[in-house]
Amino acid sequence: MTVFKGYMKVIRQSRWLILMYVAIFFACTLLMQSAAGKTEKSFQAESLKIGIADEDGGTFAMALRTYLDNFHEVIPLENDISAMQEKLFYRDVEYIVRIPENFYRKCIVSGGMLPVTTVPDTYSGIYVDQQINSFLNNARTCQTAGFTEKEMADALVKDIPVKVELDTSMGSGETPQYIYYFRYVPYLALALLGFVIGNVLLVFRKKGLKHRMLASPVSSRRQALEGILCMIVTGTALFVLIILVALIWYGKELCANGNWGYLVMNTAALFFVAVSIAYFSGSLVTNKDALTGTMNIISLGMCFLCGVFVPLDYISTGVKNVSQFLPVYWYETANEILGEFTVLTGSAKIQIYQAVGIQLVFGVVFVCLTLVVEKYRSTGK
Repeated sequence: MTVFKGYMKVIRQSRWLILMYVAIFFACTLLMQSAAGKTEKSFQAESLKIGIADEDGGTFAMALRTYLDNFHEVIPLENDISAMQEKLFYRDVEYIVRIPENFYRKCIVSGGMLPVTTVPDTYSGIYVDQQINSFLNNARTCQTAGFTEKEMADALVKDIPVKVELDTSMGSGETPQYIYYFRYVPYLALALLGFVIGNVLLVFRKKGLKHRMLASPVSSRRQALEGILCMIVTGTALFVLIILVALIWYGKELCANGNWGYLVMNTAALFFVAVSIAYFSGSLVTNKDALTGTMNIISLGMCFLCGVFVPLDYISTGVKNVSQFLPVYWYETANEILGEFTVLTGSAKIQIYQAVGIQLVFGVVFVCLTLVVEKYRSTGK
């Protein structure tokens, strides 16, 4: 196993590079998980404190108050401008509605504007504006249809907020945290394995070393097999590290999900592709500068096009049509399906197996291309 030990010695010399890429991977994962959590919290509906100064006191004015009370905390106010301004200044209320006398005739029949006061340029003000406009537009529609004032008030107040119950048998509606972890695995696999394996191949292709190896008692076939074994061990070690960290990091959340076996299968297929691409790329380049440029283009290019750095939902159709010819796209497709389903349906399983199978086909293709390149080099053609 002399050749195998030589390969491993070269890999150990790249330990700082390995640690750097592993650190970048975990930093990206933590950053995106944190950002995703903040985004989910920012889109929750809010209940505001709304002050209402009712100068009308009629049935329709009461209907508006009841309507707003379904969504917000309604606070009655006196019709005193100074007092209302003070309440708004100290944020005792965030929005003030003044219901004028003859509210129905002025704002519904004549189509007048309802006097409101809010903090300028705030999302909360726009939010309540939309709700009030919706109420008034519905009322005008009913009035045009011939409803009486009382019938309109009853119809608008009868609206009961819809209660939605989420069926979590297929999915919880939220993306599991570990999906963000596995989303960034392609960057680590492609970049790290590409640089490490490519560097090993460059070292063993140096003329002096190559000639000494040809003159050694170890056959070329044995040397090639030991080299392949080294690449397999390197890829497997990184794969095991990724899975172990995921199990430690997410623990019960990951193990409780019935799809974690599919995640492992999908990741294993990706590492097979990454090793085959790394070996193929390393067989083509002739120096470290070329290796650096090639692997940066391959790793970053696939990650940007295939949904690693930018989720597939935000990628245009034209880019997706191109990225379907890249293996990482199918990894991310399977990853997203696994994030959406708690229990996989039959069609979802078929899509997962299809995505994994396409990745394996890509890996086999790159292995065949590598063999062609090595055959070409050995014959000197």
